[in-house]
Amino acid sequence: MQMTFYFSDTAVLLFDFWSVHTPAGMALSVLVILLLSVLYEAVKMGKAVVLRRALRALPRNLSRESLVEPEETDTNPPQCRWFQYHVAQTLFHVVQVVLGYMVMLAVMSYNAWIFLGAIAGSTLGYFVVYPLLGRG
Repeated sequence: MQMTFYFSDTAVLLFDFWSVHTPAGMALSVLVILLLSVLYEAVKMGKAVVLRRALRALPRNLSRESLVEPEETDTNPPQCRWFQYHVAQTLFHVVQVVLGYMVMLAVMSYNAWIFLGAIAGSTLGYFVVYPLLGRG
């Protein structure tokens, strides 16, 4: 196995069935890795938006009474909202870890085209998704 970066149109990525032998196959594989990197950045920002919303949902007064006794008009007490946000953040985290490892393992093929696709996808994803963070 190659242990230095190389430019080639052949590679095996992540699974045995993802074997690339043609320039068109390599271009498609680079595009898939680029999209996985963009998705990774989007999930990372989504997790940050959920965290921001979770912090906004916390009551201003964090006394024990405000967390234990919900107001009668409040149908969704702080504990329930916190749990919902925690579950959402956990799911975002799992997806982020899976995508991150997939991109990392693809880059570990040491194919320079795949590496450049991962870098371009991460750059593009951050550029496109970061402005949306302010809207959440």
